Amino acid sequence: MKKLLIIIGLIFSMQIIAQTDKPETIAVIHTTLGDITVKLYNDTPLHRDNFIKLVNEGWYEDSYFHRVINNFMIQGGHNKDGKVDPGYTIENEILSNHSHKKGALAAARLGDQVNPEKRSSGCQFYIVQNQRGTPHLDGAYTVFGEVIMGLDVVDKIAVVKTGRGDVPVERITMTVEIVE
Repeated sequence: MKKLLIIIGLIFSMQIIAQTDKPETIAVIHTTLGDITVKLYNDTPLHRDNFIKLVNEGWYEDSYFHRVINNFMIQGGHNKDGKVDPGYTIENEILSNHSHKKGALAAARLGDQVNPEKRSSGCQFYIVQNQRGTPHLDGAYTVFGEVIMGLDVVDKIAVVKTGRGDVPVERITMTVEIVE
């Protein structure tokens, strides 16, 4: 019996190690102003897997950044037809070890008044552009990845001319590709 418990314990330990050693998924957001490479965190699996699913389904193909605020963030997530909602939300995965630092990839959501559970949009995401980050958003939105290359492109997008509702005057389109 003791040997059986040891074997079961070893198998369980190996499964935990295998899950934590899994490399983080890398995606490239190809934009009209350059590429942004992001890694998706393994400890936010609902958001990671949903983002991968949407990419594989072509949701972000020829979509665009629809909200851009310099010194704050750039936001996208519509599909190419302008649809803003895939018909579902995602349970929040707000973790204290992920902050809204510059380059943080996070899920947008409806406000607390109508969304007290802080459920994330099924498709809307934003990338923090502010040099000091946006710590006031920590604990309120799910950060599920970060930029590992292309912060200069995030900065280029953040300074484009915008009109009403912080919408860029000229569309900055994107396609997203999973590379690892």
